[in-house]
Amino acid sequence: MQGIKNISRSRAQESSAAIERLYITMRHLFNRGFYKPMGVSGDTLREALLSLRPEIYGSIAEEKAELNGLLYVIERLPVGIEQCRFINLTSDEGYSKSHFKAIVPPKRKRNCYRIDEEQMNVEITRGRSDIYDILTHLTFIFIESQKIKNRVLIDDNGEIARDWLKLEQIIATQEKLTLEEREQAISHISNILARTFAEITDIYDAFGSKAAPDRFLHIIYWLGKLAIEEGMGGPKRTVTFSTILQERLGHHIHGEIWADNIKAVLKQNGLLERPIHIISANMHSVMNSLFAPPLLKAKFKDKTDFFIFEELSKATNGAMRDKVQETALKNGMVYMPDTSGTNIDVQIFDTDKIDFAQTAFPTAQIGNKKPIIVVMDYAFGEQAYETIDELLKPYKEAGTKTFLNVESVSIMGKAGILEGNKGDIMIPSAHINEGTGDNYPFDNQLTLEMLQGQGIPVFEGPMVTVLGTSLQNRDLLTFFNQSTWGVIGLEMEGAYYQKAIQSASKIRKSINPNVKVRYAYYASDNPLETGSTLASGGLGTTGVKPTYLITIKILEQIFNIQ
Repeated sequence: MQGIKNISRSRAQESSAAIERLYITMRHLFNRGFYKPMGVSGDTLREALLSLRPEIYGSIAEEKAELNGLLYVIERLPVGIEQCRFINLTSDEGYSKSHFKAIVPPKRKRNCYRIDEEQMNVEITRGRSDIYDILTHLTFIFIESQKIKNRVLIDDNGEIARDWLKLEQIIATQEKLTLEEREQAISHISNILARTFAEITDIYDAFGSKAAPDRFLHIIYWLGKLAIEEGMGGPKRTVTFSTILQERLGHHIHGEIWADNIKAVLKQNGLLERPIHIISANMHSVMNSLFAPPLLKAKFKDKTDFFIFEELSKATNGAMRDKVQETALKNGMVYMPDTSGTNIDVQIFDTDKIDFAQTAFPTAQIGNKKPIIVVMDYAFGEQAYETIDELLKPYKEAGTKTFLNVESVSIMGKAGILEGNKGDIMIPSAHINEGTGDNYPFDNQLTLEMLQGQGIPVFEGPMVTVLGTSLQNRDLLTFFNQSTWGVIGLEMEGAYYQKAIQSASKIRKSINPNVKVRYAYYASDNPLETGSTLASGGLGTTGVKPTYLITIKILEQIFNIQ
């Protein structure tokens, strides 16, 4: 038994070392300004990722292609990036005012621009976590492209496998494929990817769209084509970092603009000196929790509030969501779509303009000071520190400072769970920063007892703030869970939020030193459980109840409802 523990600890140590190598290499490459993915620097990244074998990337270290991991990555990178030899990471440098059309990946908010046939620019406005995220995903697709090349090039003389030649013919037609042609293509590509016909058929449509139903074939073709050409002495693929990005990174440029915009709107509406409650959540749960149940009760007679929330989450019910938003805008809500580059939208709720008798909280006790609720969309990794740090600073105008009367900061997010299943709830007692000795214990106003008894398992304990969810593997997470750390889950922002809150309240004294904090997460995945990683797909309606249950408990505390 002791031998098994030692092996497990050794693997966790190897994984931790691999993560450290990845980040040291990424920082070095960023400072250098460029690298060639198939050069020496690229080899270091690929070897570290292969050593780590993150759960989200499944069979990355095997000869066969990793299909679920590829889908996960492709949804977070701009359409067409697989065709580009040159990938340029930039700051916000004015491309939004050009003729270039912004390409926004479906599962990650970032503006990207196809400059020409060979170059894709990716805007970085959310800090280092954004760079780590992109470079990790790029390293994964470079590994997958090498697998394709190795199976297509039969020998050193450049002989090409027949399956690849057939795929080239299919791609060259540039026409929508018939069912027979598609199945022929899948048959050829299954040999190239070392996957079964059934495995590819099952995931094929997930890559496509109405405009490009056969996109999967094109992705595999271009990943293979560039690797093959490079392997045969052709032009090298290159990743570069713009000089402006190198100069701006870490200076809170976008976070400062974002925070100043919020404070300016509060000032314009006479709200700046009122008690403020900040909630980091999505752009629907607070608004819907307040206004949707009484507004839609007539439509959904004898149905629970959670049923109503599930109906609102369905893609087909856009008109219903618009009705709720229209009601909110007429009752004290101000919506601030982001213009700063942070990609974090904001809602401001003035409780003085809310008739609580017409909400789901008719017994709200808000007192004479009428608090303000500022809801900010999810930050991304280290961006959480930049945004909250700037938001909690005093508002400066014409040589005067106005300190914000922040009474609470609440974080409702999604995270990976290590002890339960998708849809369960986690209540952290502390955040531990992965890779450092930093840890942030706090007095969480949300407790396990408050959320129990609702049919959803609830776990309480420390959580680890990871440098990137794409880099977590089973051995390292098992160590965090089973060691004396007793970690119950992993997420990307908690330690950064708490670092900013403690800095503002305990050191800078810019906000109330006794500011209340609330943290709760619902489980989006279980990286220790095969088939339950982020790459296995979204939560669907499973995430609705825990999302709203956490939101309602936060609002009950703000409204002093016992």
